[in-house]
Amino acid sequence: MIICQNVSVAYQQQLALKNINLRLEDHAITGIIGPNGAGKSTLIKAILGIISFAGNITIDGKPIKEQRQQVAYVEQKSNLDFTFPITVAEFVSLGLYREVGILRRLTKKNWQQVAAALEQVGLAALGSRQISELSGGQFQRILIARCLVQEAQYIFLDEPFVGIDAVSEEIIFEILRELQQAGKTIFVVHHDLAKVQNYFDQLLILDKEVIAYGETATVFNKNYLGQAFNGQLYFGGDVA
Repeated sequence: MIICQNVSVAYQQQLALKNINLRLEDHAITGIIGPNGAGKSTLIKAILGIISFAGNITIDGKPIKEQRQQVAYVEQKSNLDFTFPITVAEFVSLGLYREVGILRRLTKKNWQQVAAALEQVGLAALGSRQISELSGGQFQRILIARCLVQEAQYIFLDEPFVGIDAVSEEIIFEILRELQQAGKTIFVVHHDLAKVQNYFDQLLILDKEVIAYGETATVFNKNYLGQAFNGQLYFGGDVA
């Protein structure tokens, strides 16, 4: 269970999150949606201890500094360097640094973990390829593979479906569903409202404050979306 109590974040005196109070459900795929600048990525980074915040956040009753082995983070791929000279397998192996250490050599078992993760994302044949040779969808899938080798309980993904092909999106979501069914807890910052009802068990709607949080079927409606997006949305027949 992740609990946020009175969490606020400011960048250069500009408020990014205000008094966030949440008890985030375990063993679910939770979508995080809201307008640009709503604080979606900021909330994830606060939970992960990447940025400073006011308030209190615990993961299973402990602060993040005591739970780092239990979390994995897939940041937006636009923040990463595609041109870095490293193979796909080496890139995925970086997910093991907490277990192995930066300076120690990987064991045969470690490389088997890497191979299994690549197999799971459908890229087993590309382990020796340079990451610069991958398509956007393939690169997103190796980000997922790097996450898989960590065997974390909580998985955070920031806009994993942006700029990828439909096949990769389908593969990634199927992997996430398998992980959720295996007992993992997954959080996804997401922007495509058309997919929300199909993808997420729970939904958090943010606009610097919590607009709504709960089962997707309950909170994905005109009222809450209108509050978050200031009525600047077209509501089709799929939104209750």
